[in-house]
Amino acid sequence: MLRTINFMGVRNVAFGVTLFLTLLALFSVVTKGMNWGLDFTGGTLIELTYEHPADVTKVREQLVVSGYNEAIVQSFGATTDLLVRMPGEDPQLGHQVAEALLKVGGDNPASVKRVEFVGPQVGEELRDQGGLGMLMALGGILIYLAFRFQWKFAIGAIVSLIHDVIVTIGILSFFQVTFDLTVLAAVLAIIGYSLNDTIVVFDRVRENFRVLRKATLIENINISTTQTLLRTMATSISTLLAIAALLFFGGDNLFGFSIALFIGVLAGTYSSIYIANVVLIWLNLSTEDLIPPVVTDKEVDDRP
Repeated sequence: MLRTINFMGVRNVAFGVTLFLTLLALFSVVTKGMNWGLDFTGGTLIELTYEHPADVTKVREQLVVSGYNEAIVQSFGATTDLLVRMPGEDPQLGHQVAEALLKVGGDNPASVKRVEFVGPQVGEELRDQGGLGMLMALGGILIYLAFRFQWKFAIGAIVSLIHDVIVTIGILSFFQVTFDLTVLAAVLAIIGYSLNDTIVVFDRVRENFRVLRKATLIENINISTTQTLLRTMATSISTLLAIAALLFFGGDNLFGFSIALFIGVLAGTYSSIYIANVVLIWLNLSTEDLIPPVVTDKEVDDRP
């Protein structure tokens, strides 16, 4: 028989760690802010194709010499393809930057494949809609869990998800990782991943209320978490290995997406044990909470 691990025995220490990390993340967001990408701030994107493999450092130096100090140069797909990102509100900026690069192309000339301009108003709209989408996702999860399980489970899951999002965004803010639409997609994916982990544990807790009738809530949570631990670890480790492959081999374009997912999966695995379950203890979940209300004969007779 699998030995039960006393996860909840260190719940107060875990709460202290959780509180510290959450406050630290919020402090970073407030003081340092987010490093918004061009998707949200507006700017110009230029895709270039060179005849031979391009030197990113050399292209960046060429842009600095031409007066474009804020340009961000990234490899894109093949070694001959580059992406140049520039902040600015001038729709013609992209063509000007492309012309400057073509003039100093030397023995490795480049051709412009596309030039895109995102206005700051569009970027602000994307940012607002992204935040609204995140809130709607959390609201939908709250409603679903309240009906599917019980409102105390719903509160525990939402607190856990909010922690995951705050910690992930806080770390991205601290290291000033560019926050663009791909990173926003990663944050939304984190919500789904963390919720899946939490529901697996919650489902076992609810099931064990029927099996372990004499066990206390803390004993139930320890047993349920231990029973689902191998599944949780297998899922988390396999997911982290896939994300690590993206992180190291996906290039600059997928770096923000990969690092956000990596942080989120770690935070989600932790929160499904030490946040969601602890909230159930705070709310004093009991067997009575899971018993559906009894419909009396009088209530049946009163129905139309």
